[in-house]
Amino acid sequence: MTRVSPRAVLASLLLAASAASAHDADIIYVEAQRAAPESSELREVMTLTPETLARLLSMDGTGVSLNTRDALAGRLDAIAAGVWDAAPLTAGGQPCTRTAHTALPRQSFVELTATFTCPPGPLRQRFAVLARLPPEYRVILGSVREGELPGAMFADAARPEVAMPEGGQRTSLLGRFAGWVGLGMRHIFEGVDHLAFLLAVLLVGGGLKRVLLLVTSFTVAHSLTLGAAALGWVVLDGAWSRWVEAAIAASIIYVAVENLVRREHRHRVLVTFLFGLIHGFGFAGVLAGYGLGESVATALLGFNVGVELGQAVVVAVLLPVLRMVQRRPALHTRAVRALSIGILAAGGFWMFERALG
Repeated sequence: MTRVSPRAVLASLLLAASAASAHDADIIYVEAQRAAPESSELREVMTLTPETLARLLSMDGTGVSLNTRDALAGRLDAIAAGVWDAAPLTAGGQPCTRTAHTALPRQSFVELTATFTCPPGPLRQRFAVLARLPPEYRVILGSVREGELPGAMFADAARPEVAMPEGGQRTSLLGRFAGWVGLGMRHIFEGVDHLAFLLAVLLVGGGLKRVLLLVTSFTVAHSLTLGAAALGWVVLDGAWSRWVEAAIAASIIYVAVENLVRREHRHRVLVTFLFGLIHGFGFAGVLAGYGLGESVATALLGFNVGVELGQAVVVAVLLPVLRMVQRRPALHTRAVRALSIGILAAGGFWMFERALG
Protein backbone atom coordinates (compact mmCIF):
# COMPACT_ATOMS: atom_id res chain seq x y z
CA MET A 1 0.00 0.00 0.00
CA THR A 2 1.41 3.39 -1.03
CA ARG A 3 1.80 5.88 1.79
CA VAL A 4 0.89 9.47 0.97
CA SER A 5 3.08 12.02 2.72
CA PRO A 6 1.59 15.00 4.59
CA ARG A 7 3.52 17.31 2.28
CA ALA A 8 1.81 15.81 -0.78
CA VAL A 9 -1.58 16.15 0.93
CA LEU A 10 -0.89 19.80 1.76
CA ALA A 11 0.14 20.49 -1.80
CA SER A 12 -3.04 18.84 -3.08
CA LEU A 13 -5.20 20.88 -0.71
CA LEU A 14 -3.57 24.10 -1.84
CA LEU A 15 -3.94 23.18 -5.47
CA ALA A 16 -7.64 22.53 -4.91
CA ALA A 17 -7.92 25.91 -3.20
CA SER A 18 -7.16 27.67 -6.47
CA ALA A 19 -10.79 26.95 -7.43
CA ALA A 20 -12.52 28.45 -4.39
CA SER A 21 -16.26 27.99 -3.96
CA ALA A 22 -18.88 30.70 -3.78
CA HIS A 23 -18.78 30.39 0.03
CA ASP A 24 -15.11 31.04 0.60
CA ALA A 25 -13.72 30.54 4.06
CA ASP A 26 -13.11 33.69 6.08
CA ILE A 27 -12.34 32.34 9.55
CA ILE A 28 -9.12 31.28 11.27
CA TYR A 29 -9.87 29.16 14.34
CA VAL A 30 -7.40 28.93 17.26
CA GLU A 31 -7.46 26.85 20.44
CA ALA A 32 -5.00 27.55 23.27
CA GLN A 33 -4.35 25.24 26.22
CA ARG A 34 -2.17 25.29 29.32
CA ALA A 35 -1.38 22.07 31.15
CA ALA A 36 -2.15 23.85 34.45
CA PRO A 37 -3.11 27.41 35.47
CA GLU A 38 0.42 28.32 36.57
CA SER A 39 2.28 26.43 33.87
CA SER A 40 4.69 28.35 31.65
CA GLU A 41 4.01 25.97 28.76
CA LEU A 42 1.25 26.84 26.32
CA ARG A 43 0.09 24.90 23.25
CA GLU A 44 -1.92 26.42 20.43
CA VAL A 45 -3.63 24.76 17.50
CA MET A 46 -4.62 26.93 14.54
CA THR A 47 -6.84 25.61 11.76
CA LEU A 48 -7.11 27.25 8.35
CA THR A 49 -8.92 26.19 5.24
CA PRO A 50 -6.72 25.66 2.17
CA GLU A 51 -8.31 28.77 0.63
CA THR A 52 -7.04 30.88 3.53
CA LEU A 53 -3.55 29.39 3.39
CA ALA A 54 -3.48 29.93 -0.37
CA ARG A 55 -4.34 33.59 0.17
CA LEU A 56 -1.51 33.95 2.69
CA LEU A 57 0.98 32.33 0.34
CA SER A 58 -0.06 34.55 -2.53
CA MET A 59 0.51 37.62 -0.35
CA ASP A 60 3.84 36.71 1.24
CA GLY A 61 5.91 38.20 -1.55
CA THR A 62 7.88 35.06 -2.36
CA GLY A 63 6.31 34.54 -5.76
CA VAL A 64 5.84 30.79 -5.26
CA SER A 65 3.16 29.48 -7.59
CA LEU A 66 0.32 27.42 -6.14
CA ASN A 67 0.68 25.19 -9.18
CA THR A 68 4.20 24.16 -8.21
CA ARG A 69 3.74 21.05 -6.06
CA ASP A 70 7.45 20.58 -5.27
CA ALA A 71 7.83 24.19 -4.17
CA LEU A 72 4.90 23.85 -1.77
CA ALA A 73 6.08 20.52 -0.39
CA GLY A 74 9.49 21.98 0.38
CA ARG A 75 8.01 24.94 2.27
CA LEU A 76 5.94 23.05 4.84
CA ASP A 77 8.02 24.19 7.83
CA ALA A 78 8.42 27.72 6.51
CA ILE A 79 4.67 28.05 5.99
CA ALA A 80 3.96 27.12 9.62
CA ALA A 81 6.73 29.40 10.95
CA GLY A 82 5.55 32.34 8.87
CA VAL A 83 1.97 32.08 10.08
CA TRP A 84 2.99 31.83 13.75
CA ASP A 85 5.43 34.74 13.34
CA ALA A 86 2.42 36.80 12.32
CA ALA A 87 0.52 35.82 15.50
CA PRO A 88 2.88 36.88 18.35
CA LEU A 89 1.94 35.83 21.88
CA THR A 90 2.85 37.75 25.05
CA ALA A 91 2.45 37.19 28.81
CA GLY A 92 2.60 40.09 31.24
CA GLY A 93 3.75 42.32 28.42
CA GLN A 94 6.75 40.10 27.64
CA PRO A 95 7.05 37.96 24.49
CA CYS A 96 6.57 34.22 24.75
CA THR A 97 9.19 31.97 23.13
CA ARG A 98 7.98 29.54 20.48
CA THR A 99 9.74 26.23 21.13
CA ALA A 100 8.25 24.12 18.32
CA HIS A 101 5.78 24.23 15.47
CA THR A 102 4.29 21.73 13.03
CA ALA A 103 1.89 21.70 10.07
CA LEU A 104 -0.47 18.81 9.42
CA PRO A 105 -3.02 18.56 6.57
CA ARG A 106 -6.42 17.25 7.63
CA GLN A 107 -9.36 16.20 5.47
CA SER A 108 -10.68 19.69 4.74
CA PHE A 109 -8.31 22.05 6.57
CA VAL A 110 -4.69 22.54 7.55
CA GLU A 111 -3.74 22.25 11.23
CA LEU A 112 -0.84 24.35 12.50
CA THR A 113 0.40 23.57 16.03
CA ALA A 114 2.88 25.55 18.13
CA THR A 115 4.19 25.29 21.70
CA PHE A 116 5.32 28.32 23.68
CA THR A 117 7.17 29.04 26.92
CA CYS A 118 5.69 32.15 28.53
CA PRO A 119 6.68 34.34 31.48
CA PRO A 120 4.11 34.94 34.24
CA GLY A 121 1.24 37.30 33.58
CA PRO A 122 -1.92 37.72 31.54
CA LEU A 123 -1.79 36.30 28.05
CA ARG A 124 -2.44 38.42 24.98
CA GLN A 125 -2.13 37.54 21.31
CA ARG A 126 -1.96 39.87 18.34
CA PHE A 127 -3.11 38.31 15.09
CA ALA A 128 -1.10 40.44 12.69
CA VAL A 129 -1.81 37.74 10.10
CA LEU A 130 -5.18 39.46 9.57
CA ALA A 131 -3.39 42.39 7.92
CA ARG A 132 -2.38 40.00 5.13
CA LEU A 133 -5.96 38.87 4.45
CA PRO A 134 -9.14 40.53 3.12
CA PRO A 135 -10.95 42.69 5.71
CA GLU A 136 -13.88 40.28 6.17
CA TYR A 137 -11.63 37.71 7.85
CA ARG A 138 -12.00 36.92 11.55
CA VAL A 139 -9.89 34.99 14.05
CA ILE A 140 -11.91 33.00 16.58
CA LEU A 141 -10.05 32.01 19.74
CA GLY A 142 -11.64 28.98 21.37
CA SER A 143 -10.51 27.05 24.45
CA VAL A 144 -8.00 28.36 26.99
CA ARG A 145 -6.29 26.35 29.81
CA GLU A 146 -6.85 22.77 30.92
CA GLY A 147 -9.35 21.95 28.21
CA GLU A 148 -11.87 24.39 29.69
CA LEU A 149 -13.94 26.08 27.02
CA PRO A 150 -14.66 29.67 28.07
CA GLY A 151 -16.09 30.33 24.64
CA ALA A 152 -15.12 32.04 21.45
CA MET A 153 -13.48 35.46 21.32
CA PHE A 154 -13.30 37.27 18.03
CA ALA A 155 -10.54 39.33 16.44
CA ASP A 156 -10.59 41.20 13.15
CA ALA A 157 -8.33 43.57 11.23
CA ALA A 158 -9.62 46.57 13.22
CA ARG A 159 -9.17 44.78 16.59
CA PRO A 160 -6.46 42.17 16.01
CA GLU A 161 -5.45 41.66 19.66
CA VAL A 162 -7.19 39.29 22.08
CA ALA A 163 -6.74 39.09 25.87
CA MET A 164 -7.07 35.48 27.03
CA PRO A 165 -9.09 35.00 30.24
CA GLU A 166 -7.16 33.70 33.22
CA GLY A 167 -8.34 31.63 36.17
CA GLY A 168 -12.07 31.95 36.69
CA GLN A 169 -12.53 34.74 34.15
CA ARG A 170 -14.92 33.89 31.38
CA THR A 171 -16.06 35.81 28.37
CA SER A 172 -19.72 36.79 28.23
CA LEU A 173 -21.98 33.95 27.05
CA LEU A 174 -24.16 36.47 25.23
CA GLY A 175 -21.11 38.06 23.61
CA ARG A 176 -19.75 34.70 22.41
CA PHE A 177 -23.10 33.62 21.00
CA ALA A 178 -23.65 37.01 19.36
CA GLY A 179 -20.35 36.64 17.53
CA TRP A 180 -21.49 33.44 15.82
CA VAL A 181 -24.94 34.93 15.14
CA GLY A 182 -23.27 37.91 13.47
CA LEU A 183 -21.23 35.60 11.24
CA GLY A 184 -24.37 33.73 10.20
CA MET A 185 -26.22 36.95 9.35
CA ARG A 186 -23.26 38.25 7.38
CA HIS A 187 -23.09 35.07 5.34
CA ILE A 188 -26.78 35.17 4.39
CA PHE A 189 -26.54 38.84 3.41
CA GLU A 190 -23.39 38.18 1.36
CA GLY A 191 -24.70 34.89 -0.09
CA VAL A 192 -26.09 36.37 -3.29
CA ASP A 193 -27.03 32.94 -4.66
CA HIS A 194 -29.13 32.11 -1.58
CA LEU A 195 -30.83 35.51 -1.79
CA ALA A 196 -31.55 34.98 -5.50
CA PHE A 197 -33.16 31.62 -4.74
CA LEU A 198 -35.24 33.14 -1.95
CA LEU A 199 -36.41 35.97 -4.20
CA ALA A 200 -37.36 33.52 -6.98
CA VAL A 201 -39.43 31.51 -4.49
CA LEU A 202 -41.17 34.58 -3.04
CA LEU A 203 -42.07 36.06 -6.45
CA VAL A 204 -44.92 33.58 -6.80
CA GLY A 205 -45.22 32.77 -3.12
CA GLY A 206 -48.87 33.79 -2.82
CA GLY A 207 -50.47 34.80 0.47
CA LEU A 208 -48.83 35.26 3.84
CA LYS A 209 -49.68 31.76 5.07
CA ARG A 210 -48.14 30.13 1.99
CA VAL A 211 -45.04 32.34 2.16
CA LEU A 212 -44.50 31.33 5.78
CA LEU A 213 -44.85 27.68 4.75
CA LEU A 214 -42.28 28.12 1.97
CA VAL A 215 -39.79 29.90 4.21
CA THR A 216 -40.26 27.34 6.98
CA SER A 217 -39.65 24.42 4.61
CA PHE A 218 -36.47 26.07 3.34
CA THR A 219 -35.32 26.80 6.90
CA VAL A 220 -35.95 23.25 8.18
CA ALA A 221 -34.22 21.70 5.16
CA HIS A 222 -31.03 23.74 5.21
CA SER A 223 -30.82 23.47 9.01
CA LEU A 224 -30.80 19.66 8.69
CA THR A 225 -27.96 19.50 6.17
CA LEU A 226 -26.02 22.34 7.76
CA GLY A 227 -26.04 20.45 11.05
CA ALA A 228 -25.18 17.11 9.46
CA ALA A 229 -22.18 18.52 7.60
CA ALA A 230 -20.90 20.80 10.36
CA LEU A 231 -21.04 17.93 12.89
CA GLY A 232 -19.08 15.68 10.54
CA TRP A 233 -21.91 13.24 9.82
CA VAL A 234 -21.62 14.12 6.13
CA VAL A 235 -18.17 14.93 4.76
CA LEU A 236 -17.83 17.20 1.73
CA ASP A 237 -14.39 17.15 0.15
CA GLY A 238 -13.17 19.62 -2.45
CA ALA A 239 -14.82 17.92 -5.44
CA TRP A 240 -18.16 17.40 -3.69
CA SER A 241 -18.17 20.99 -2.43
CA ARG A 242 -17.79 22.23 -5.99
CA TRP A 243 -20.72 20.10 -7.14
CA VAL A 244 -22.83 21.33 -4.22
CA GLU A 245 -22.16 24.89 -5.40
CA ALA A 246 -23.16 23.88 -8.94
CA ALA A 247 -26.33 22.24 -7.58
CA ILE A 248 -27.23 25.47 -5.75
CA ALA A 249 -26.94 27.30 -9.06
CA ALA A 250 -29.09 24.60 -10.69
CA SER A 251 -31.78 25.12 -8.03
CA ILE A 252 -31.87 28.83 -8.88
CA ILE A 253 -32.20 28.05 -12.58
CA TYR A 254 -35.02 25.56 -11.96
CA VAL A 255 -37.12 27.89 -9.81
CA ALA A 256 -36.63 30.80 -12.23
CA VAL A 257 -37.67 28.65 -15.22
CA GLU A 258 -40.68 27.35 -13.30
CA ASN A 259 -41.71 30.94 -12.60
CA LEU A 260 -41.61 31.65 -16.34
CA VAL A 261 -43.36 28.58 -17.74
CA ARG A 262 -45.87 27.48 -15.09
CA ARG A 263 -48.97 29.28 -13.92
CA GLU A 264 -49.54 27.10 -10.87
CA HIS A 265 -46.93 26.03 -8.34
CA ARG A 266 -48.68 23.39 -6.28
CA HIS A 267 -45.48 21.53 -5.41
CA ARG A 268 -43.42 24.62 -4.58
CA VAL A 269 -43.23 23.77 -0.85
CA LEU A 270 -41.75 20.34 -1.62
CA VAL A 271 -39.39 21.80 -4.24
CA THR A 272 -38.24 24.46 -1.77
CA PHE A 273 -37.59 21.82 0.89
CA LEU A 274 -35.55 19.60 -1.46
CA PHE A 275 -33.45 22.48 -2.72
CA GLY A 276 -33.12 23.76 0.86
CA LEU A 277 -31.25 20.54 1.67
CA ILE A 278 -28.68 21.44 -0.98
CA HIS A 279 -28.39 25.04 0.20
CA GLY A 280 -27.70 23.77 3.71
CA PHE A 281 -24.58 22.03 2.44
CA GLY A 282 -23.52 25.37 1.00
CA PHE A 283 -23.89 27.04 4.41
CA ALA A 284 -22.04 24.10 5.96
CA GLY A 285 -19.05 24.87 3.75
CA VAL A 286 -18.54 27.97 5.90
CA LEU A 287 -18.19 25.88 9.09
CA ALA A 288 -17.05 22.41 8.09
CA GLY A 289 -13.51 23.33 7.11
CA TYR A 290 -12.53 25.13 10.30
CA GLY A 291 -11.72 22.22 12.61
CA LEU A 292 -13.84 23.74 15.38
CA GLY A 293 -13.34 20.85 17.81
CA GLU A 294 -15.42 21.21 20.96
CA SER A 295 -16.78 24.56 19.82
CA VAL A 296 -18.74 23.08 16.94
CA ALA A 297 -22.07 22.85 18.83
CA THR A 298 -21.98 26.50 19.92
CA ALA A 299 -20.79 27.59 16.50
CA LEU A 300 -23.47 25.60 14.72
CA LEU A 301 -26.31 26.91 16.88
CA GLY A 302 -25.21 30.55 16.76
CA PHE A 303 -24.37 30.48 13.06
CA ASN A 304 -27.71 28.88 12.17
CA VAL A 305 -29.63 31.39 14.30
CA GLY A 306 -27.78 34.16 12.43
CA VAL A 307 -28.70 32.65 9.07
CA GLU A 308 -32.37 32.44 10.09
CA LEU A 309 -32.41 36.01 11.44
CA GLY A 310 -30.80 37.28 8.25
CA GLN A 311 -33.32 35.35 6.18
CA ALA A 312 -36.18 36.77 8.27
CA VAL A 313 -34.91 40.31 7.66
CA VAL A 314 -34.80 39.68 3.91
CA VAL A 315 -38.35 38.28 3.90
CA ALA A 316 -39.63 41.16 6.05
CA VAL A 317 -38.21 43.68 3.57
CA LEU A 318 -39.32 41.90 0.39
CA LEU A 319 -42.78 40.68 1.38
CA PRO A 320 -44.56 44.06 1.73
CA VAL A 321 -43.20 45.17 -1.64
CA LEU A 322 -44.24 41.94 -3.33
CA ARG A 323 -47.71 42.07 -1.77
CA MET A 324 -48.24 45.60 -3.15
CA VAL A 325 -47.13 44.47 -6.60
CA GLN A 326 -49.45 41.43 -6.44
CA ARG A 327 -52.44 43.76 -6.11
CA ARG A 328 -51.78 44.92 -9.68
CA PRO A 329 -51.89 41.70 -11.77
CA ALA A 330 -50.42 43.20 -14.96
CA LEU A 331 -47.50 44.75 -13.07
CA HIS A 332 -47.00 41.54 -11.10
CA THR A 333 -46.82 39.47 -14.29
CA ARG A 334 -44.22 41.80 -15.81
CA ALA A 335 -42.21 41.91 -12.57
CA VAL A 336 -42.18 38.11 -12.21
CA ARG A 337 -41.05 37.71 -15.81
CA ALA A 338 -38.34 40.37 -15.69
CA LEU A 339 -36.92 39.33 -12.32
CA SER A 340 -37.08 35.62 -13.15
CA ILE A 341 -35.15 36.22 -16.40
CA GLY A 342 -32.50 38.11 -14.44
CA ILE A 343 -32.31 35.38 -11.81
CA LEU A 344 -32.12 32.73 -14.55
CA ALA A 345 -29.21 34.54 -16.18
CA ALA A 346 -27.38 34.82 -12.85
CA GLY A 347 -28.01 31.14 -12.10
CA GLY A 348 -26.74 30.15 -15.53
CA PHE A 349 -23.55 32.14 -15.02
CA TRP A 350 -22.96 30.57 -11.58
CA MET A 351 -23.66 27.10 -12.96
CA PHE A 352 -21.13 27.55 -15.75
CA GLU A 353 -18.52 29.06 -13.43
CA ARG A 354 -18.86 26.42 -10.70
CA ALA A 355 -19.16 23.36 -12.93
CA LEU A 356 -15.89 24.31 -14.60
CA GLY A 357 -14.27 24.99 -11.20
